[in-house]
Order: sequence, then C-alpha cells, then structure tokens
Amino acid sequence: MITQDIDEGMLAFYKELSRHSPPESANWPMADQRKAWEDVCRLFRAPRPQRLLVEDIDVDGVHIRVFRPPGEAPKPAVIYFHGGGWVLGSCETHDDMCAEMADQADSVVVLVDYRLAPEHPHPAQLEDSLKVLLWMRSSGRAFGIDPDRIVGAGDSAGGQMTVGLALVLRDHGAPQLRGQVLIYPVLGADVNTPSYIRNAHAPCLTKPEMIFYLDCFLGPKGNPNWFDPRAIPNLAFDVKGLPPAYISVAAHDPLFDDGVIFYEKLRAAGIPAILKEEPALAHSFMRARHVSEPAKKGFNGIVEALRSLGHREVLPD
Repeated sequence: MITQDIDEGMLAFYKELSRHSPPESANWPMADQRKAWEDVCRLFRAPRPQRLLVEDIDVDGVHIRVFRPPGEAPKPAVIYFHGGGWVLGSCETHDDMCAEMADQADSVVVLVDYRLAPEHPHPAQLEDSLKVLLWMRSSGRAFGIDPDRIVGAGDSAGGQMTVGLALVLRDHGAPQLRGQVLIYPVLGADVNTPSYIRNAHAPCLTKPEMIFYLDCFLGPKGNPNWFDPRAIPNLAFDVKGLPPAYISVAAHDPLFDDGVIFYEKLRAAGIPAILKEEPALAHSFMRARHVSEPAKKGFNGIVEALRSLGHREVLPD
C-alpha cells in the first residue's frame, strides 16, 4: 500500500461540508440526523446532466429512482445501493452521483431507497434489494433496461449490499449480476484491522462511527446476523460463483482492509477482480469529485468499470 497525504481539495471540501453538519448532530434523534444529512447533501449536490430522464417509482413498497440516459434502448443497467452505514441516506443523498454515473456510463441506474437500520436491521436491506432486482428483470424493459445486463454497485454500506445480493443469487442458482463495483465498501465486522487502527479518527468516517453503524445493522452482539456472510461478506468461506469485481479503496479509510481482504478472496477463487487503491483519498471521496483531482480520477475509474462491465462484460483494462 502506498499512502500520501490526504488531497487538499478533498479536505477543504469536507471542512466546508462539516460546517453545515455539526458534530453534535450524532446525538440527535435518528429522524433529525437523517433530515440533517439529507439537507447537507442537497446543499452540496451537483446539478444533474440535463439530458437524463429521471423517474421515482414504487416497487412492491420499495422506493427507487431511475436515471435513464438518452439513446437506443434497452441499455445495460446498474442497481445501486447508497452508503450511510445502513442508517442514513436516501435517493436524495446520492442523486447527483448516480445521475453522473448513468450519463457517463451510458447505463440506466436504479438507485434503491431501502429500509434503514436500526428500525430495520439485516436482512431487511437484502429483502428490498431482491425485490428491486426481480422488478428490473421482469419489468425493466419498459424503462430502457436490458434485464440480462445488470451490474451491482454501491458505496460503503452499499458495497456490502451488492455482495450480499450476489451471494444470494449464487446460492439460489439465479442469474448472476454481470459484475460488482464496490466503492470503499464495508465487507467485514473486524474493527481491529490495521486500517481501522491506523485511520481510527480519519476524516469522513471514524472507527467509533463504524462500530455504531455495525451495531445498528446487525443488532445485539452474538445474534446470528454477526455470523451471516450475506451481512458480512468477508466471512464467506466460498466466494466461487460471484461476478467479476472492481473494488475501490481509500488509504485514509478505516475500511481499506475490508476491500483488500475481499479482493484477495476473489483472486484466490479465480474470479477476475481489480483492486484500485487511492493513496491520497479518504472515505466518501466521490462527493469531492468536482473539487479534488484525485477524487475525480477515482470517480472516473468507477464509471469506467460500470461502463465496461455493463457494455462489454469485462473489467476495464
């Protein structure tokens, strides 16, 4: 691993963002925390590419937002799971990132507004993701989706949801995702890895915050969720049958080792995988893509992976 100082553009962006998201908000009631995060993300949201068609839809009780680029359809599609520790986040917090992904990858992006913990712990999120994927395969053509060309993707907690979905598809003999794009993903529950220790108080995500999120998502220590590979993919003994993966990890992120461990598991099983290390970036770097050159390059790599897997069924060169 090569580590550089955190990019100044990214640091400046997050200092500005944190001015509108005070530290004491972590002690607010959950509904107030969620509203505050949505308000901050909306304040810093980049404009959508104007040529996109965007629709909000209800799929069997799950809210989704569909971003459709122009041009001949059906197109490859991305089922996207937002980050936020399974506790925060919605279609509003990830609108601009998914819009740009759809536009630049020339793919329909379906952003899933899944149920949140702690009110809805695992496996509620997995149940919602399966509902949306089944809808994409059965009804997606009406929205420009090619049901045979669906890539899974997500950032942070959304990375866990992507792999959890792929594991369920494999175990049930269902058609697999065309690929998985995992962006600074949560894939383990070991908070004593070297990267957790090294980056315990890094900007954008700290070890105490991650412990809180895991507790909300998995429930009390010792219950079956803490031993379920669908919830903690790095516990999976066998990863054969999973789709090719592009894994983006940031050096200044407690979750860095989560992505490395999973990458090594995939490679040992003979599954094509790319590990993209970002030496000057921290968690959530996609949000700084318009003010940080390394973050922009990292985002562009993610988009290229989505495009390559969706349109050519291969990882980018």
